[in-house]
Parts: sequence; C-alpha cells; structure tokens
Amino acid sequence: MNVIEHVREMAAAGLHSNVRIISSLLLTMSTNNPELLSPSQKYQLLVYHADAVFHDKEYRNAACKYNMALQQKKVISKTSKVRPSSTGGTASAVQAQNLPSEIEVKYKIAECYTILKLDKDAIAVLEGIPSRQRTPKINMMLANLYRKAGQERSAVTSYKEVLRQCPLALDAIIGLLSLSVKGAEVASMTMDVIQSIPNLDWLSVWIKAHAFIHGGDNQRAINTICSLEKKSLLRDNVDLLVTLADVYFRAGDTKNSILKFEQAQMLDPYLIKGMDVYGYLMAREGHLEDVEVLGGRLFNISDQHAEPWVISGCHSFYSKRYSRALYLGAKAIQLNSNSVQALLLKGVALRNMGRVQEAIIHFREAMRLAPCRLDCYEGLIDCYLASNGIREAMGMANNIYKTLGANAQTLTILATVCLEDPMTQEKAKTLLDKALAQRPDYIKAVVKKAELLSREQKYEEGIALLRNTLANQSDCVLHRMLGDFLVAVNDYQEAMDQYSIALSLDPNDQKSLEGMQKMEKEESPTDATVELDGDDMEGSGEEGDLEGSDSEAVQWADQEQWFGMQ
Repeated sequence: MNVIEHVREMAAAGLHSNVRIISSLLLTMSTNNPELLSPSQKYQLLVYHADAVFHDKEYRNAACKYNMALQQKKVISKTSKVRPSSTGGTASAVQAQNLPSEIEVKYKIAECYTILKLDKDAIAVLEGIPSRQRTPKINMMLANLYRKAGQERSAVTSYKEVLRQCPLALDAIIGLLSLSVKGAEVASMTMDVIQSIPNLDWLSVWIKAHAFIHGGDNQRAINTICSLEKKSLLRDNVDLLVTLADVYFRAGDTKNSILKFEQAQMLDPYLIKGMDVYGYLMAREGHLEDVEVLGGRLFNISDQHAEPWVISGCHSFYSKRYSRALYLGAKAIQLNSNSVQALLLKGVALRNMGRVQEAIIHFREAMRLAPCRLDCYEGLIDCYLASNGIREAMGMANNIYKTLGANAQTLTILATVCLEDPMTQEKAKTLLDKALAQRPDYIKAVVKKAELLSREQKYEEGIALLRNTLANQSDCVLHRMLGDFLVAVNDYQEAMDQYSIALSLDPNDQKSLEGMQKMEKEESPTDATVELDGDDMEGSGEEGDLEGSDSEAVQWADQEQWFGMQ
C-alpha cells in the first residue's frame, strides 16, 4: 500500500484533520521534487486536501484547492493522450477508476460558491458539466440557483430532469409547483412509480395539496392535507402538520395554525422548520415570554438556521425595539436569503423606523419568493400608504383581488386601501360586508369594519359587531376596541373591564394601557369627555399594534438578555 492509498483510507474514514496535515506535507514535497509523485497521485492529494479544507468550512480556500485539482486533472488528460496505448493501457484504466470524479470536484466548487453567495460563478461551473453527465444532485442545485436568479424556464427544465431520474424527489416537485407548473403535469411524472410501488397512493393527493398551496387556494389545500393527515399511515407526520399549520396561517386562521405548530413541536422537540412563523404568531398574540423561551431553545438546537434569529427579532419587534429587530432580521437573511419571514421582519422594522423605501425592497423580494402569501402584499401596501402612495396601494390591492379572487382576505386588503380615501368609504363598507359574510370571524375584517363604524360614530353598531365576534374568540385588539366604543357611550365600568381583558391577553399592548390610565385619571365618570382617537382604531390583531417607537419600550431594554447580543 502506497502513501496515497493511506491518505485515501483516512479520507474515507473521516479523519479530515489528519488528511489535511499529511496531504499538505506531501504536496510541499512534490513541489520541491516534481518527480516524487505522479500527476494522478498529485491530483488525488489535491482533492483530498480540498475536501479536508471544505470540512473546516474554509470555502474560499477549498474552492481554490479544487480548482488546482482540476488543473492537475488536465495534465493527466494530456499525458494519457501522448502515452502510447500499447503500453500500460490496462494499468492506466485501473488507475483512472480510482481517481476522484472530476464531476464531483466541480460540484464541490459550485457548493463552495453557493455558500459564498457567488451564485453566478456556481451556475457557470455546473453549466460546464455536459447535460448527460449531470447527476440528480447537480440538476437540483442548478434548478435552485436558476430559480433564485429568476431564470424560471431553466429551473423548470432542471427540476424535471431531477424527477426523470428520481421520481420521488418531493422537493423538486414543490419547486415545479412553485414555478406554476400544473399539478396534473407533475403528477404524471410520478405515475409509474406510484403504480409500481405499494402504499404510495397518497403521493398523488400530496401533490394535489401542494398544487393548491402554490395556486393560492388555501381552503382546498387545508381540506386535502387534512384528508391525508387523517389516514392512519400518515397520522402525526411532522412535515404534514407543519405544512398544514403554514396553510392555516396563510388563510388567516391563527388559532388553528398555532395549534398545529404546537402539535408538531410535541412530536419533534428539535423541529426548526416553520418555527419562525410560529414564533411570529406567538409574538403577535402577545406571548412574548413564550417567544423568548422558544428562541432560546432553537438557538441551542442550531444557530446556523434563520429561524431562531427571526424568532428573536419578532420578540424585539413586538417589544418596540426596532433597531434590534432590524439587526436580527439581517442576520437571518445572511444565513438564508430565501427566508420570507426574515425579509418580512426586516421590512416591518425598516417601515417602523421610517425607512420606507428600503422596506419596500424587502417586501418586493418576499413577494417574489412567496407570490401567494398575502402578508407580503400587505406589507408593501402599508409602505405605500405610509408614503401617501394611495394610487400604488390601490393598484396593488386590485391586482391581488383579481389574481387570487374575492375571498375574505383579498376583500379586506382592498377595503383597507379604500378606507384611506374619503371618496371610497362606501366601497370599503361594501367590501367589508362581503368579507364578513364569507368569514364572520375574520379578525382583520372585523377590525376594519369597527374602524369605519367609529368614524361614522355608530358606536352601538360597533359594540354589537365586536360582542358578536368576541363570543367565539378572544383577541386583545377586539377587547381594546370594544373598550374604546364603550367609553364613547359612557359605559366606563365595562370599558375598564375590556381594557383589563386586553392587557391580560397582551400585557405589552400600549393602547389598552393608555385607555385604562386615561380613565383612572378622570375625576368622575359623569364629568368625563371622551374623544375617540382614529389611531386607536388601527390594527388587526396582526399588524395593527406594531406602531410605536423605541422610547415607548425603554423598560424592555433592561429586561431582555438575548444571548449576549445587547
């Protein structure tokens, strides 16, 4: 056994630090004495050395070493062409079989470039591999890079090639569906394997569910996933539960979304996927202590994923520490540039800091990555309204309405914009009535309708609307708004009760606290003069109580200790 074979054995055994040292020494000896190693032996050493450097996460250095190996491989090719075939042909063939794959080396270079965010360089390296020699993992990487670069047609071709070679590549299926390839076409590519393997009949239903998700048909997606989840063989599958929780979130069903996320967490305590959305929902609902615990637990699992940073950022955002939320959102994007939740976090932080144009850039990127998530559009519309761009906001809202259809969410978004223009108040009222007819429990629609009734000073009607909604669910903003309406009709005692309930649901709700403090300062309820502030009506239980400033939450600055990042 020669020295190269010893190095190969150590590399195969995962002794990377040992390989790095011995290969470095042998390569230096070869440089000082070129006759010491043959071209093929030097090529092998360079690849093994590069692998060890890659394992140490020195990706730029590894890419350099891999490229040196490819240059050395060219030397081997030239010498093999010059060498007569009659001498040593069999030995050369055996030696070539033992050499590390040149295609694998190019894949490793592309992997380094991808980690270094040099996507164009990664694409160039992979495109240099002939199509027939591309393995499924090469096509998968190319597809993801093409998709990220906006080259959708090339991405579709690469995803289809992955499926041709591996028909059970479910992430490739999701990739195709996200690029608007029809569910029936995707399903046809897996039909042979479904029919030939037992117990795979669920796969066609799974594909249908994800086709509904990427088509924006949330309700049909929920029904389809529920039918899958109820099957005994797939019951309590964590991936299905997380997908279902995410679709409930997209549909605006916060209660069921949180329920499914919690169910998934109980089944897998180390779950990271989807926890950024779960943390956001918990923070929005005012459960900041739980969010802090969740963030700490996820950081202990892995700080190399975007999710714990997003959760930490949501905690800071809802504590009105926008600068800190901005930093944490940027850190999450650095770890995963495709994290929609991180882009939204950074966007809302920038918006609340008055940097609206920068926020718009982040919301647009989130829209590109998740064209069926309405919260991406809502963030952009809020930015347009904040900069008095009512025309742009109206254009965006109308586009959503036409593209995704007249459901409670799209109707409410359009009504929200109409409320900003005195000329379209009646249209807003009609839209909100339609939204509530479809979903009487949709909180955003209830809040906007209550806001409209407040403007019209129809307090009794507003009280009736809020009471009916609160009969089936409890929400901080709804209780606070009911308190405001009750103050307007001089029912101070029950107003105080409603503010107390709101604060019990979200102790950080500044507007409920202000309403309570204002009442406590009144010398006598009979002498009180009540003025409803229009700003107090803003909010939806989701985005509405985000407004504020860092100075309003100085008390949090001394209390939060997030992993030494103060």
